[in-house]
Amino acid sequence: MAKKRSKKSPLINGVGTKVLKAITGEAERLHGQIRRGTKPHMTYPVRSLSNVKYDPRRGHFKIGRSTSHRDLSYTTAKTFAQSVRLMSLSKDLVETDDIATKRDAYYMSKNWAEAAFDSQPDSDTMMDDIEAMLGMNREQLGFVPEEHGGGVAGALIVIDRDAVTGKKLEIDCAKQGSGAWSVPSCVEHLKFRTDAKFLLAIETTGMFQRLVKHAYWKKTNSILVAMGGVPSRACRRFIRKLSDERKLPVYVFTDGDPYGYTNIYRTLKVGSGNAAHLNEYFCVPRARFLGVTPDDIEKYDLPTHPLKEVDIKRARDALKNDPFIRHHKEWQKALQKLVSMGVRAEQQAFAAHGLNNVIEKYLPAKLRRGGMKTFLP
Repeated sequence: MAKKRSKKSPLINGVGTKVLKAITGEAERLHGQIRRGTKPHMTYPVRSLSNVKYDPRRGHFKIGRSTSHRDLSYTTAKTFAQSVRLMSLSKDLVETDDIATKRDAYYMSKNWAEAAFDSQPDSDTMMDDIEAMLGMNREQLGFVPEEHGGGVAGALIVIDRDAVTGKKLEIDCAKQGSGAWSVPSCVEHLKFRTDAKFLLAIETTGMFQRLVKHAYWKKTNSILVAMGGVPSRACRRFIRKLSDERKLPVYVFTDGDPYGYTNIYRTLKVGSGNAAHLNEYFCVPRARFLGVTPDDIEKYDLPTHPLKEVDIKRARDALKNDPFIRHHKEWQKALQKLVSMGVRAEQQAFAAHGLNNVIEKYLPAKLRRGGMKTFLP
């Protein structure tokens, strides 16, 4: 629960001021509608793949013009009140320099009488609507995720600050022993120092651990980031911020399956339909796909598993509906070939030819100048 203080926190920065201005502005707009005797309403952009288009110039999904409205009426009084209460909670969090997880916000609503949320998915959806309406990410609004932000190891010094004193702290990601530094839920304040040549984002924690164990980052002067499946918003924002500020190439190493292609890689590179209103901050247009392709499966004679029905459906849906896939013929050919082969291959499949085959042969071959020409966009 946000702490009650008699004065606003002296730590409110430019972003906090912008958040307070946006929330206050929306409240004043609603109040003005009520005073004029008109029905109060809120307008949100529609958050779905059907309302986005791929902008190749900017390199990410862009939200369309479709909107939905939430009017104050007899049937919507509860959801309308919930929206206002969530904005009020955000205002309190920013003013007191506090945070709340999405789970915290759900339980805090239990004090809102009839406006209490019945389930967390309801409060999560409402929170997404509010960030879309205000044009700010929920981390700026004081709501932080509970998901893991990702692990980082390699040639990077992260400049953070002490949570209590505010003093600068330098974290050397090359000196984390057998572990890794964890990306925090909010990365906007972080600064970086590095001479790394590239950043390698890795789908599975197991493959990340293997590369860390054998100090792959030291051999290649690189930074390794464990995404742990579909990367969290904090992980995506961290990679984007680091890549932009240090002009680092980003290579993405995933399994060879429709999920790795269309959910993990595509989400990191261009964003998602559900968060299209914020994709410009959470996507990495500089990313290139280094992961397992259908051609790699044949070239490296990798053990495979049959594609499941859900894999085939995911691939066909992407070919038909995904603006990013439809823009790139290379990705269309890769998905079509994978479906025709009827198989998928995991990152760890290289172990069939030796535990460190991926380090000694696959990655070096891919990262050679000639190999890079085969990277999928």
